[in-house]
Amino acid sequence: MPLPEPREIPIFPLNTVLFPGGFLPLRIFEQRYLEMTKACLRDNSPFGACLIREGREVGTPAIPCSIGCLATIGEWDMPQLGMFQLVARGGSRFHILQTRTPPSGLVVADIELLPTAPDPVPVDTACRNVLESVIAKIGADRFPAPIDLDNADWVTYRLAEILPLELPEKQALLEMDGAAQRFERLRRILREHGAPV
Repeated sequence: MPLPEPREIPIFPLNTVLFPGGFLPLRIFEQRYLEMTKACLRDNSPFGACLIREGREVGTPAIPCSIGCLATIGEWDMPQLGMFQLVARGGSRFHILQTRTPPSGLVVADIELLPTAPDPVPVDTACRNVLESVIAKIGADRFPAPIDLDNADWVTYRLAEILPLELPEKQALLEMDGAAQRFERLRRILREHGAPV
């Protein structure tokens, strides 16, 4: 059921980019994120995963990029007191409208969700072939199920995850609204890396 917008969520600024449908393994030990994790598990609610624009993951609250991805905890364990190990799954993209940082140091944001309807553009054959060969090489279990090579969004997000790109490039791909635009950028990147596209 869609949630009302804008809505308030906790933000986890990270040195990584989470894409819709992707996996995000995390080791949680800072108090603010331990409390966030407990609240998300209790309420079955997501948090926002955002690339850090300024600052660091640990210590003083970092400034997140304005476009991020909802993250819902799928698996969790507490191997020792004061530490969670999580695997979260990427959901909808969102845009941060405003943020505030209460005394706990946990960044909280009002967000609006970005469109989630599948992009009806055809899957780019070259991009699909590259991804298919990677899946065959490293195994389908390393990718979020179900494997959907006919879904343009799924193909572009999975390629964006696995290609050896700088974080700003990954963030730029996350911020693009359509798969056609992402395919164009990915084809250029693949050409630069010598892939036959």
